[in-house]
Amino acid sequence: MKTIRSGQIAAALAVFLGLVAGSPAWAEGLPIYDDWISYHVADGLPSDKIFCVAVDGPRIWAGTDQGLAVLESGSWRTYTTSDGLAYDAVLSVAIDSASGDVWAGTMGGLTRISAGRLTTYTQFNSGLPNDVVFGVAVENQNVWVATTAGEGRYLVRENRWQVYTPENAPQHEPWGYGVDYADGKVWAALWGGGALEFDVATETWQAYMDPDGEMEIDLFRDDGIIHVITTAVSYRAGILWASTYFGLSSYDGRRWRGYMDHDSGLASNFINSVKARGRVAWVCTDKGLSVVDYASNLWVTYAPVAEPTDYKGPWAARLTKEAEVLRTVPLTQGLANNFILGVDFDGEDVWVATAAGLSRGRTTGASGAVESGR
Repeated sequence: MKTIRSGQIAAALAVFLGLVAGSPAWAEGLPIYDDWISYHVADGLPSDKIFCVAVDGPRIWAGTDQGLAVLESGSWRTYTTSDGLAYDAVLSVAIDSASGDVWAGTMGGLTRISAGRLTTYTQFNSGLPNDVVFGVAVENQNVWVATTAGEGRYLVRENRWQVYTPENAPQHEPWGYGVDYADGKVWAALWGGGALEFDVATETWQAYMDPDGEMEIDLFRDDGIIHVITTAVSYRAGILWASTYFGLSSYDGRRWRGYMDHDSGLASNFINSVKARGRVAWVCTDKGLSVVDYASNLWVTYAPVAEPTDYKGPWAARLTKEAEVLRTVPLTQGLANNFILGVDFDGEDVWVATAAGLSRGRTTGASGAVESGR
């Protein structure tokens, strides 16, 4: 018979009390975001369709289908083609923390905002691979883009482009959906091409494909990236997260792990993007926003209560351990929409881009946290 020690009982009791009574926002666990507000056209946005969001200190940048909006000192301002923006539909935004420059990927080129001046790069006036820029990321003094015709690396100080396609990189498809940079590596998400890793020091590539070769099903679980139609990649704290239209994958350098909506707290297998903060991933799906802790596989999912999902109805935060529902916390106010396209972080706050508005989430601590047990 297994002996249960007093310390184990105390630890289990502490977790239970944390779940029932609540705990500090950033205790060892996932804080519950129970205070949400949303911004719309009536508040100063040019459009409610928000493709992306990026936090730049006191400024919040939102890419919409009607221009690039920035919230500063409580007021919104919008850049459009009349100001020099490449195109009004802004799909991606990245901030260069060293220079303060803002890089906006649009449906018609890449725009740099530097000291109030807008400069646009297209496939006709520069080495940009294609004008449809789904993803943008800053790597040291360089800028990476994911386009429909390959990945581009702009060496800003040299005013020179490097372009990567199936001709010079291990790409099954050139169509790039997203790029990310951290810890000396650039990661790229490709439609039908899985994930790519670029080592900045050696300038060499490595490809990660679904090894079972099946497009319709995940034949062998945890054998590699869950699907080759990869929509985003995010690498933090030694963990790669890859979102697909068929589930989520993580990779710690030795082990792949797959997550689907039937065996985890994932809101939906259709994932638009993923962004990591430490070892916690924020997953943007077509049915809500899911947050997962890598070490414990604990989840918090923010989604409408109604089925099929009615984003105008009541919302709740659903807390799960793997696929087991621990509890559900009703939310006084939900997000602007359940079709989530992007997130970024502002201290303890989170900003969320949705198909019908921009939302900001805060945690009051009143709803507690899911203890990770790390």
